[in-house]
Amino acid sequence: MKTRVEICGLDTSTLPKLKHEEMMELIVKAQNGDEAAREKFIYANLRLVLSVTQRFAAKKQSADDIFQVGCIGLIKAMQNFNVAYNLRFSTYAVPMIIGEIRRFLRDCSPLRVSRSVRDTAYHALQARQKIEYETGDAASLEDIAAALDIPVSDVVYALDGISDPVSLFDPVYHDGDDTVLVMDQIAGETDENRLSKIDVDDAVEKLGERERKILMMRFYEGKTQMEVSKEIGISQAQVSRLEKTAIAAIHSKVAE
Repeated sequence: MKTRVEICGLDTSTLPKLKHEEMMELIVKAQNGDEAAREKFIYANLRLVLSVTQRFAAKKQSADDIFQVGCIGLIKAMQNFNVAYNLRFSTYAVPMIIGEIRRFLRDCSPLRVSRSVRDTAYHALQARQKIEYETGDAASLEDIAAALDIPVSDVVYALDGISDPVSLFDPVYHDGDDTVLVMDQIAGETDENRLSKIDVDDAVEKLGERERKILMMRFYEGKTQMEVSKEIGISQAQVSRLEKTAIAAIHSKVAE
């Protein structure tokens, strides 16, 4: 553990810098079994791993673990890099390092996805990176499926399977004191079913006309807050606040 902390806590100013020609020479030697060249190359490129690791600072996993996984990506990039290509090593290595870290994070996800789906997704991400690098354009799902010779539906299923889950309580918009959550973007069928099970007539009658209209549009017409805001002529954040206030008033009245 002490070694891990020291590695991840490296001061980048102390790491050596190599010229492109030196990098290519070391790679060739390392690929031919020269351990000294291999260690020198890896040490000189730890700055690259550290820069990529910073992109994942918000993740719950240990920064030390992410850094070490990134080092695995660096080693794989070194082993597979073709010096015959007119390409800078960092251009090739960064996607490899990112891919290795993302694979590690997906394996640590609380949502369990089968190994076959994760492997398909991993190959799909690699294919997308390759297509976009070669063409300079965004790779479509059809392009990725064709490259892997699998149905488009399999690509969609695999990529969806490794996507990070989103909480209904995650904020998507903030305007002063008003915050719009993911759940506020969803049509209100669930809330309608829940509210229809209790007698709210008296409580609704005590609401203002605008609040009653918002609830009617949201829970009986099934409109989203964005649709309501456009029709009424107020911001979505205001719709969210008025809706929450009205529902709280109804529950308070029913609970009396």
